[in-house]
Amino acid sequence: MQSSEKKSLYRFLLIYVLSTLTLFAIGAVIFYQFQVYQIQDKERQTLKHKSEQMIDTIRLLHKSSDRELIYPNDPELKTAIYNIDREYIFGSFRPERVEWDKMFSYDDKSIRHIQSISPYYFGVVYLVTEKLIDRTPIRSLQKILMISVLGVTLFILILSYFLGRLFIAPMKDSLKRINMFVQDTTHELNTPISTILTNIEMLEILGKCKDNKEMKRIEVASKTLSHIYDDLTYLKLNQNYQRHPESINMSVLLKERLEYFSTMIEMKQIRLEQKIIPIVIKSIDPRDALRLFDNLISNAIKYNDIKGRLEIIIDKNGFSIQDTGRGMSKQEQSHIFDRFARVDKSEGGFGIGL
Repeated sequence: MQSSEKKSLYRFLLIYVLSTLTLFAIGAVIFYQFQVYQIQDKERQTLKHKSEQMIDTIRLLHKSSDRELIYPNDPELKTAIYNIDREYIFGSFRPERVEWDKMFSYDDKSIRHIQSISPYYFGVVYLVTEKLIDRTPIRSLQKILMISVLGVTLFILILSYFLGRLFIAPMKDSLKRINMFVQDTTHELNTPISTILTNIEMLEILGKCKDNKEMKRIEVASKTLSHIYDDLTYLKLNQNYQRHPESINMSVLLKERLEYFSTMIEMKQIRLEQKIIPIVIKSIDPRDALRLFDNLISNAIKYNDIKGRLEIIIDKNGFSIQDTGRGMSKQEQSHIFDRFARVDKSEGGFGIGL
């Protein structure tokens, strides 16, 4: 899978998975809150029912002729009774603070209920009951939701992967067709370009047409075609290009490439200034070194002014190339390493140089 396909696939997966999981998370939160409310409502109804049973017991005590009154206790409840002034009378516990304005209140572990008694019995006006919250249903709900979230996430990831493959299939097919076209084009271009360049070299060696302007134009055009061919070849082969670094004298290679571009430099009347020390050894793949020099030099010629200046320096500190062209803006510079990006489309090329 090519890098462009991977980027498209990863972007699709990221957007699809995040959006789907976000929607699922929202639904899960709503479901969880609803279920918690249902559990709490059940707790409230249970506590209210037990409070009413307690009130009924108090009524029975009031009607009883037995002089010995025993305060009713429920092992699951804590209870306390208050008078009309909300003063504590008696109970199985004594709350430190009672929120009289709330019928039901909660803390971390328990739920509390306040219920008024009418008519009053033994001066009892309010009954406060409290019971521990049963966390078992909530824990079970959390466990089920956690398993569901993991299962749905795994399902979404698998589904999104297959959907992503279907999503990039047309692009993959188009790239395959383009690569086949480039391969066929480079194959067809190679023979006539090689023939033209070989014959031009032979004519120059034999001393004929050495200063002929028309012949120089043919040479420049042929080398331009050769450069286009190299770009197309690199565009096709660089997908899975295996690099094999070697120790190369970059100074010698740079001089060879300047000699190669000398005709193009002369045709544009560019003043060449070069500072090249004899030996600069670098470990680099030969084809990468060739593309490095050819792309930078050809761009410096192509985008330079007529009768402009071209300065090339190579030493132990590095390699630099400067020309007197119009240059690039900050925005244009931010895209110089993007594939197929070209600042000036009128000059041709494929935008794969840098």
